[in-house]
Amino acid sequence: MSKERKLILDTETTGLNFDSDKIIEIGIIELRDNVLTQNYFHEYINPGKEISLSAQKIHGITNEFLKDKPTFNLIAQKFLDFIKKDTIIIHNAEFDKSFLNKELQDCGFNAIENSVIDTIILAKKEFPGQTVNLDSLCRKLDVTNTRQNYHGALLDATLLSKVYLKLTTGKQENFNLTNNKLE
Repeated sequence: MSKERKLILDTETTGLNFDSDKIIEIGIIELRDNVLTQNYFHEYINPGKEISLSAQKIHGITNEFLKDKPTFNLIAQKFLDFIKKDTIIIHNAEFDKSFLNKELQDCGFNAIENSVIDTIILAKKEFPGQTVNLDSLCRKLDVTNTRQNYHGALLDATLLSKVYLKLTTGKQENFNLTNNKLE
């Protein structure tokens, strides 16, 4: 019997407008039966355009760092092969889905049809009228926020996985099933 697979996804972008901005990082953490497996997908992506200064202040990723990274069309199939048809969990899902679908369609692929759980909706039910960004949820749910100065897709997906488990199961997932270390 196969275990239920869910994927916690986050992206970083060149800016906030999915019509004109591009994805520069994708991070996905795998859960099986609500347990972190340490299986993950992580790619930095050359957007072929400048990153806005406001975005750089959030994630700290520079144009110089991305210049030798693959473009989205070179990682699109690998991304789709990883997510398969599994449920994807995203904080502010509309933002990430809009960017991903635009990038996929620009490469000739269909939009994502996976079932999506938006943790902002879950968090607003749990904490009505309160701030529900990832940092505030880490504080509210006693999740250690390992983020120093910048956001990063893989780091944020890892934090979100812990927030999601606390929101939905009450579990704190501090143990690792393998010794694989995240980069």
